[in-house]
Amino acid sequence: MSTIDRGDKIPNNVHLASDKRLQRALEQWQPRFIEWWKEMGPEGFQAHDVYLRTAVSADSDGWAVFDYVKMPDYRWGIFLADPVADRRIGFGDELGKPVWQEVPGEHRNALRRLIVTQGDTEPASVEQQRRLGQTCPSLYDLRNLFQVNVEEGRHLWAMVYLLHSHFGRDGREEAEALLTRRSGNADNPRILGAFNAPCDDWLSFFCFTYFTDRDGKYQLLALAESAFDPLSRTTRFMLTEEAHHMFVGETGLLRVCERTAQIMIAHPGDDPRRHGVVDLPTLQRYVNFWYAISLDLFGGEISSNAAQYFASGLKGRAHEDRYDDHVALGASYSLDVLRDGTLSRDDVPLRNAMNEILRDEYVEDSQRGIDKCNKLLAEAGVDFQLRLPSRRFNRQVGSFAGARVSPAGELVDEATWQSQRDTWLPSERDREYVKSLQQKAVLEPGKIQSWLAPPKRGIKGRPVDFEYVRVD
Repeated sequence: MSTIDRGDKIPNNVHLASDKRLQRALEQWQPRFIEWWKEMGPEGFQAHDVYLRTAVSADSDGWAVFDYVKMPDYRWGIFLADPVADRRIGFGDELGKPVWQEVPGEHRNALRRLIVTQGDTEPASVEQQRRLGQTCPSLYDLRNLFQVNVEEGRHLWAMVYLLHSHFGRDGREEAEALLTRRSGNADNPRILGAFNAPCDDWLSFFCFTYFTDRDGKYQLLALAESAFDPLSRTTRFMLTEEAHHMFVGETGLLRVCERTAQIMIAHPGDDPRRHGVVDLPTLQRYVNFWYAISLDLFGGEISSNAAQYFASGLKGRAHEDRYDDHVALGASYSLDVLRDGTLSRDDVPLRNAMNEILRDEYVEDSQRGIDKCNKLLAEAGVDFQLRLPSRRFNRQVGSFAGARVSPAGELVDEATWQSQRDTWLPSERDREYVKSLQQKAVLEPGKIQSWLAPPKRGIKGRPVDFEYVRVD
């Protein structure tokens, strides 16, 4: 088990003190990170004590402690999962050879691109969510928001460490750029589309942490298979923290459904909006939007880049050990494509479909939480079922980018799309209504906004009415 240097200025388990040049470079980057955090991190709560989980170990047992901390003082650090003895490359053309501890020259640009793209998502989500504290439903939810935020900040540190330690001057420049791009900025936006979309209400936040963070899970699982061992070890530990983010999303959506179901049963036939909750058609439209924009994050259905990443050992499939064939030559994958306005089915080389294979697992995983919501609604006696839209719906990346497709997956003309858009995607009226439910933050322990059911249990054995953020 690797040891943790907790007393260092930058907590780490990578023996940072033994590499003075790297240590100095990261310590010079650190104050710029703190400046970014204070400017673009959670607004209005930087001086408050928050009951947060902080990583203190890379071991699966007892890897974190919980205590009050002011967010700018959070102990962001560099943690890699322990190395696997005699680890071998698990897929692609280099199958069976020893993994790399340094970046092979021929893969330098591709690896840097993968790391920068992953790293860019981490500060982007903090920027998207920076004002949500001003309208929090409860102290419990406020703390969960901040936990997600600080861990995204630590995930940024994870990628910056790789850039600094393995990519020289280019890596240092990329690390600086990670702090200069801004989510939604027209002149200098974040790299991926979903991380430029507004996430300025709590229903969006629950959908983001359910759908968009779930994409992050699958990207990390694929990178955890990488032949570049430092990247693999880094992402394996990141997955430990990522689980909480998806928990926030799933339980958030369940709590929305629970509260709306209570109102619908108590007031049959009434418009739930009259009673201050999120009506289920509006929830469905939010699901449609965030699911579709998150599907885009996997990239095009047919991708020569994905094929090259797999062949070279840079990025595999999630849980590569579940597959029998780790070379993926000679096999094909059948998928839908749009050609000249007509839907058809093509067989493509398996390596070129690696994005779609990863997306398949994501779709299946996303359905599980939707099934839980539907079970809750059915048990409450509500006749409504949430559905994931077709993966062809409202896509901006891949074969169906810009195509007019209904949630059921049917091609429609422009007139139909325009007439139905507000029944398929959140309208401005929907967004205004959802924000109207959240106009005033609830900062009293145990209290909660009326559109959301309370959580079933508190955090780390604490009661639901615990003072998770000290606001006095």
